[in-house]
Amino acid sequence: MFLAAASATSVLYALWIRPRLLTWGATQGEAARVYPGDELVPDADGMSTMATTLPAPPERVWPWLVQMGGDRGGWYSWDRLDHFGEPSADRVVPAWQSLREGARLLATRDGRAWFTVARLEPNRTLVLRSDLALPSGHSFDPSGPPPRARLEGIWGFHLRPTADGETRLVVRTCGRGRPRPLTRPFDLVLGEPAHVVMQTRQFHNLRTRLGPGK
Repeated sequence: MFLAAASATSVLYALWIRPRLLTWGATQGEAARVYPGDELVPDADGMSTMATTLPAPPERVWPWLVQMGGDRGGWYSWDRLDHFGEPSADRVVPAWQSLREGARLLATRDGRAWFTVARLEPNRTLVLRSDLALPSGHSFDPSGPPPRARLEGIWGFHLRPTADGETRLVVRTCGRGRPRPLTRPFDLVLGEPAHVVMQTRQFHNLRTRLGPGK
């Protein structure tokens, strides 16, 4: 009986719950689109497309995104988990508004893990790339020989104006891990659920910062 129930639960999660979590808030068209940065992970073994509508035009959303970073404005998610317990910025800071492709945004306090700005089109597209060696979790330079055990992926933010002056924010992730028999179970059990929790929190906090009177 227990085995049958566990099998049914696994099937329900794989066929119904998981696809909906990985496309949270996105339309079928948004989930099916190809976005800038997808080409950086051509053989991805994991992908998500999540979306929300923000109560401001893209030119007001963009300054919040461009100042993200562990050593900058934070990530607007669960700060205890991804920003050393320090609160993310609650205002736009002029000193953090300069960003270019190739820049590194720190992800850990010791500076050994970071996101690299891979694609940047103001008010439209920001794609961050992550290349982590395992088991250390330290970033490596993707232009050199990759470590045997690694996680590689992109975190892309795509802004589109709506007819009523708001912003449709679509967040696309693509990732791959090697060796796959090791990294794939970790991604299914921990990586994907954690991303959903953190991304939905970021959406909420961005809406709060962009709400009426802000």
